[in-house]
This record gives sequence, C-alpha cells and structure tokens, in this order.
Amino acid sequence: MHTRERSKAQAKTSLEVRAFLTLAMPLAGAQVAQAAVGFVDTLMMGRLGASTLAAGGLAAICFQLLIAVLGGFVMAVGPLVAQAFGAGQKSDIEAIARQGFWLSLGLSLPLMAILSQMDGVLRLLGQPPAIADLTAPYFQWILWGALPALGFAMLRGYASALAQAQVVIVIVLIGTAFNIAGNYALGFGKWGFPALGLGGLGLASGLSYWLMFGLFLLYTLKHPSLKEYQFWRRWYRVQPPLIGRMVVMGAELAVTIALEFSLFAVVTFLMGILGPEVLAAHQTVYQTIYLIFMVPLGMSYAATARVGLALGQQNMAQTRRAGTVAIAIAAAFMLLATLGLLLFRQSIIGLYLNLDDPASATVVALALPMLFVAALAQLTDGVQRVASGALYGLQDTRVPMVLSGLAFGGVGLTTGYVLGFPLGLGGVGLWIGQSLGVATAGIIFVVRFYRLTRPSPS
Repeated sequence: MHTRERSKAQAKTSLEVRAFLTLAMPLAGAQVAQAAVGFVDTLMMGRLGASTLAAGGLAAICFQLLIAVLGGFVMAVGPLVAQAFGAGQKSDIEAIARQGFWLSLGLSLPLMAILSQMDGVLRLLGQPPAIADLTAPYFQWILWGALPALGFAMLRGYASALAQAQVVIVIVLIGTAFNIAGNYALGFGKWGFPALGLGGLGLASGLSYWLMFGLFLLYTLKHPSLKEYQFWRRWYRVQPPLIGRMVVMGAELAVTIALEFSLFAVVTFLMGILGPEVLAAHQTVYQTIYLIFMVPLGMSYAATARVGLALGQQNMAQTRRAGTVAIAIAAAFMLLATLGLLLFRQSIIGLYLNLDDPASATVVALALPMLFVAALAQLTDGVQRVASGALYGLQDTRVPMVLSGLAFGGVGLTTGYVLGFPLGLGGVGLWIGQSLGVATAGIIFVVRFYRLTRPSPS
C-alpha cells in the first residue's frame, strides 16, 4: 500500500518537474536575454570610458529598479489569471487582462516623468555631479520605453498563467539582437548614424522594448490557444473595482520588490560615495550577478503560474508539490552558477575591462573580491526569489512584504553599512551585508511557503 502511494507521488512529482521546466525554461531564457540588454549596454559603456561606465551603469540600474517596482503592480495579472484559468473562468481571464493594459498605461505616465528628472534626483542623493550629468542623455531617451516595458511584463504574466509562454524567449532574443545593433549604430555612430554615446544606448534600449511589446501583443491576438480570450473586445471598459484589487495586491508585491532592489540600489549609491573606481568595480559585478539572477527570476514566474493553477483547482497537495519542485530546481541551478563564478572570476571581469591595461588595474583589484562574495550569495538569492514567486501564486503578499523589510533593510543594509564604512571593508563589506539580507529573506520565504501549504490535520 505504502509502495503504491509512494509510486503515485513520485509519478506526480515527475509530471510536475516536466510541467515546470516546460514553462520555466523559456521564461528564464527570456529573462536572461532581456537582461542582456543591460548587460550589453554595460559592456559597450566600458568601451566609452571608466566615467561613462560608472554613470551608465548607475542609470541602467535605476531604470531596472523603477521598472521592477512598478512592474510589481501589473504582475498581479499573473496569479489572478492563473487562478481563474484553474477554475475555468474565461470571462474573468479576459477582464483581468483588459484592466492590466489600463494599469500599465496609468503607471507609465508618472514613471516617464520621474525618469525625465532622474539626473537631478541622483545629485540630490549625493552622487558626484559629473557622474549625474552624464546620466541625463540616457534617461531622456530610455524613458520612452517605459510603457512597452510595463506592457511586456503584464503580457508575460498573462501568457505564463495560461501556460503559453514558450514564445517569450524568441521575442526577447529578437529584441536583444535589435538592441545590440542599435547600440552599435547610435552609441558609436556607425552605419551613418550620429554618435550619441550614452543617449544612443538609451534610445536603442527604448526602441527594443517597443519591438518586444509589439511582437508579444501580436502573438496573444493571433495564437490559436490565446485568441479565444478576447480581452481586446470592449477595450475601453475600465473596471475600477478590479483595477483596485490589482493595485492592492500589486502594491504589496511592488513594495517587496522595491525593498529588495532598493537594497541593491542603496548599496550602489554608497559605492559611488566610496569613489568612481569602487562604483565601476561594483557595476561589473552587479551586471554579472543580475544576468545570472534572471534565471531564478524567470523560474519564479513559472512558480507563480503553477502554484496559482493548483490553487484555482483547490488542490493543496499539488500546490505544495509545485512550490517544492520550483524551489529545488532553482537551488540546483544556483549551485552550479556559484561554482562557475568562483572558478572563472578573472575571466568574467575581463569581459568588462582590459586586464592588461594599467589604467584598469585598480578597478580589477576591487572587483575580484566583490565577485567572490557575490558568487557565494547566489544560492540563497535564487531560492528566495523562487520561494517569493510561490508565495505570490498563493496570493500571499502582505506578510512577505513586512518580512522583506526586516531582511533587506534591517539585516542587509544595516550590516552592509557597518562593514563597509565604520569597519572599513568598503565595497566588499557592502556586498557581504546585502548578501546576508538576501539569505535571510530566502530562509523566511521558504519556511512561510511550507507553513501555508502544510496538510490539514485529519
């Protein structure tokens, strides 16, 4: 009897592994490719000089932070659609997607206004005026990519919830290739285009977001499995109660994301106070870690969809199984990533900077120990992100928001500041602190998921 039950459980787990990987692999690949936009920008910024690298990397991080935070609101579409899909509620799916578009538009307008003044904000936050001034052209052009970036995030959650996200990686690869070509043409003045420097890189990135959003929207309108959900009908209909529900749910996720990304953003600002060489070293490490982090981030979207689907089917055992599979696969991947970073640290830094150039020696020397600490933190970072996605699939957002504040602010930022400044460890100390904050969040989120999905006493 027990053997038969164990065999059934193993069979269900195997099916869940396949279902999760089928959804997670294209989403993770798409996240990596999309992050490659910032990665490629950073590589090309390095060819424009150390000051440009510091300024451009800072600007790119700020844009990523703002998109991630406001994207938390539109990401409410994902778990809501997943639950409706599991319950077979077609009209609800259409209504949620329709209001998701309106929410994306409403959020993009204040975001564009903020981006237009970001160079001044950076000066107020203590960044050197010379660095802040260099960021202005980048922000002035990339702000036009705000609406498509948010719209793309909404469509990704929508398609993932309906298990139709395989095309995402194709679309993002097309957008990334377009961005690379645009960077080359507009940043360096090739193929008859003017050399716009950082502004050209921002313009190319903004255009790539429009291309990806347009292709994804066309896909959702034409694909046989998606066009039955006619969310475009009565597109003008605004439903304040549904938008309000999405805003409340999304706000809690947005705050959680903001706390996590703000930890990295504040650390970046503190790096700038330590000097341009420290900031440049930090940018190389951050962009590398950010690129790898895209894999568990993509997995987290799949975890949200799979957990939300099981929740809609009112199957708590499957809900727990879906989260467990997602967390375990994320941990295995991040272990491999950690080993790779530790083994090839010098070669990775060499992608950004000429290791044989004496002018880069200081930045290289600062970056190597930072990358060592960051590599060790990768395991817990991936787990906390996927566990957070599983909790989001349960529509559990308020408590994780509060716990995130304690982990990222109370542990991460406080420890990083003490190690970096009073104790004199500089950039390495800041990286140790933020790594401890991420690890704390990871433990909390995993424990909470298992508490919420534990079997009811019989």
